Amino acid sequence: MSRAIAYYFSLLSPWAYLGHTELGRIAERRSLTVDYRPVNLVTLFPETGGLPLGKRHPSRQAYRLVEMQRWREARDLPLVLKPRHWPFDFKLADRAALAAARSGEQAQAHAFIACAFRAVWVDERNMADPAVIGQLLAESGFDADAVLSLARSPGIEEAYAANYDSALADGVYGSPSYVLDGEVFWGQDRLELLEQALVSGRAPFSADV
Repeated sequence: MSRAIAYYFSLLSPWAYLGHTELGRIAERRSLTVDYRPVNLVTLFPETGGLPLGKRHPSRQAYRLVEMQRWREARDLPLVLKPRHWPFDFKLADRAALAAARSGEQAQAHAFIACAFRAVWVDERNMADPAVIGQLLAESGFDADAVLSLARSPGIEEAYAANYDSALADGVYGSPSYVLDGEVFWGQDRLELLEQALVSGRAPFSADV
C-alpha cells in the first residue's frame, strides 16, 4: 500500500542535498508518495529557536564542516563545502521547486530538485539567477518559461508561505525534515529510520507519552 510523507527542505540546505538521492531511492522501493514542501529556512530557524550559521559558536561551525565531509563520504556524493554563490537568495529557486512539483510527475519534480541541488553544492552555479533555474528546468523536461511564470505567481507565493505555516504546525524546525503520519524525522541521517518505519508499519511515535 502506498504511503505518503511531507518533505520539508530548502535548496539552501546541504543536508537536504545529501539526503535527496537516498530519499528518491526509498520512494521507489516503498512506493512512497512525496509531498514536496520547500520552506523558508531563514525565517523558520529563528522562529523555532535556531541560529543562522554565521551566529553559531565557532565550534559548531567547525563541526558542521566535519559532518559534511563525513556524510559526503557516507553517501558517496560530491559536495563543495563552501560553494562560490552560497548563501544566495533562494526564494525563487525554492518556489520553482514547488512549481515543478505542481506541474509534473513526482519523478520529474524529484529529478529537477536533484539538478538544482547539484547546481548549488557541486557545480557552484548561482541559483538566484532565473536563467540558471530556467536552464535546469528545461534540462529536466519542463517548459521553463511556464514553470518560472508559475513560480512567480501569487498562488505559488501563497503556497510557499503556507509551507512555512504547515512546517510550524508539524513541529518542523530544520531542513530536511520528513513527516510520516505526524512523526517528524529531522535530518538526512534519519532516512534509514524513516524507511524502517515504512517497512514495519508501526504507529507513529509521539512526545505525548
